[in-house]
Amino acid sequence: MALPGELWAEVPTEKRIFCSVLLFSWAVYLWEAFLAHRQRRVYRTTTHVPQELGQIMDSETFEKSRLYQLDKSTFSFWSGLYSEIEGTMILLCGGIPFLWNLSGQISGRAGFGPEYEIVQSLVFLLLATLFSAVTGLPWSLYNTFVIEEKHGFNQQTLGFFFKDAIKKFVVTQCILLPVTTLLLYIIKIGGDYFFIYAWLFTLVVSLVLVTIYADYIAPLFDKFIPLPEGELKQQIEIMAKSIDFPLTKVYVVEGSKRSSHSNAYFYGFFKNKRIVLFDTLLEDYSALNKEPAEGEDSENEETKSKTKNKKQGCKNEEVLAVLGHELGHWKLGHTVKNIIISQVLSFCLTVLSRQFEFQADAFAKELGKAKDLYSALIKLNKDNLGFPVSDWIFSMWHYSHPPLLERLQALKDKKEQ
Repeated sequence: MALPGELWAEVPTEKRIFCSVLLFSWAVYLWEAFLAHRQRRVYRTTTHVPQELGQIMDSETFEKSRLYQLDKSTFSFWSGLYSEIEGTMILLCGGIPFLWNLSGQISGRAGFGPEYEIVQSLVFLLLATLFSAVTGLPWSLYNTFVIEEKHGFNQQTLGFFFKDAIKKFVVTQCILLPVTTLLLYIIKIGGDYFFIYAWLFTLVVSLVLVTIYADYIAPLFDKFIPLPEGELKQQIEIMAKSIDFPLTKVYVVEGSKRSSHSNAYFYGFFKNKRIVLFDTLLEDYSALNKEPAEGEDSENEETKSKTKNKKQGCKNEEVLAVLGHELGHWKLGHTVKNIIISQVLSFCLTVLSRQFEFQADAFAKELGKAKDLYSALIKLNKDNLGFPVSDWIFSMWHYSHPPLLERLQALKDKKEQ
């Protein structure tokens, strides 16, 4: 009787690769599902504010956060299961060969024969991304207009959503197809060391996209305006100068047209750095805190009417503390280190990223912003309905930022009195 290993050795190489891909894919999915199950159990069972959070979060906010994260986790489970089944069925039913042959027929009708494999590959990629966009649309609609709407985050109208989705698809193709053409050409002429040339090319493309994204791509979707002259801008410039951060511009992006979630980031290389603040981060600028002006277009009025007078954002001192944290990432070289490590292993990046967050918090503390960062972290957690209790394995595997309590504890003893 043949042993399992001997039977496996008799299986054709193509089928062995096929089975290995399926098994690996499902193994990763089951591991992720197991972690998500552990975290959902935390959401379901932690129904009261833990004693150590009593001074940080009120019971109403805690319950809203718990229900929001539970809904998101449940949605993630079903969407993930669908995605895994869809991928498996595509492989089992020969979806990829079918799409490749269809791409060949389409390119052939356009006058490109089998020798034009790059053209056929581009048609294949276009059809594959179109298929992915269509099958993913119901999930995206449900997430935006059911889950995010239910918990008060969605600010989009249905028309805005579809216009945005079409624009994203077109812009993605305008970037993806030329880059893929060059990558395939490099692979074709690269010889035995094609993988090195391909890796270097993708690295260069990644750096270029990071450089041009905020200036040329992001403005296609959101409105960026210079931060008006005033106390906040002056204080940001003073803080940047104090650490030799080569700041050239500070922008406010109108993120409130999409969502009430808030964020801040910087971008640019060498001596040309810019800071971008979401309007939802700024208490004084957030459209969510203002009544619609008389005569405003109906889309904006409908968008802002969803806010239900919700107070959003941080005070100037807290915004500066958050920026102090972000500038700490720059000063400590975290951005470059992340780019390098992202080329090697994602789990290591998550572990290191958590350490970087603590270091950036410590840097903001050294700037004298510990007290304001402490309150800003609490306020941002509240505004975004972040749940402060996590399963330790789920947190370790997924969270690039340490849990709120750990960050607050690191700041607590040394914040300014």
